Amino acid sequence: MSEISTRDAARDGSPRDAVRDSARDSAMSVAAISSERSESDDNVWTRRLVLFLRVMALLSILKGLYHWAQVTGFVGGEDEAFENQSMAWQAATVYFAVIELVAAVGLWLATPWGAVVWLTTVVSMAVIELMFPGIYGGSLIVVGVEAFMLAAYLALAWMAARERPP
Repeated sequence: MSEISTRDAARDGSPRDAVRDSARDSAMSVAAISSERSESDDNVWTRRLVLFLRVMALLSILKGLYHWAQVTGFVGGEDEAFENQSMAWQAATVYFAVIELVAAVGLWLATPWGAVVWLTTVVSMAVIELMFPGIYGGSLIVVGVEAFMLAAYLALAWMAARERPP
């Protein structure tokens, strides 16, 4: 590629233009090499955040599919069938069946809206467990796990934001 630009510059202009073009080409290739190295060293927390978001995406897929299995009847016996549950349980289950899968897509892509939708699912589950224990049973373990995941996300997002220049 630099031979072509050197040949064109020699044909169209002075030899100085050809030397300048080849020097610029080599400088650009050196800059590309050095930027790859600094990028891999400087973005440690960003890579950790993306890895965390991907793990949360996989968990969201599993949770969403579990809720869909409850809706469709693949999970549970006849007493636990979707039609036999309360209206509040049915509404919450359909809500989580949809929003968990939407959050999973956004988390896997590491988009801002994915994190917002995922945070909505985390807060919604914690609120349902704490404020409406009749729906899913009011498990404090679920609330603790959700709070831990939220704290881990906030810590990783904070550290990733600190490594980027203003």
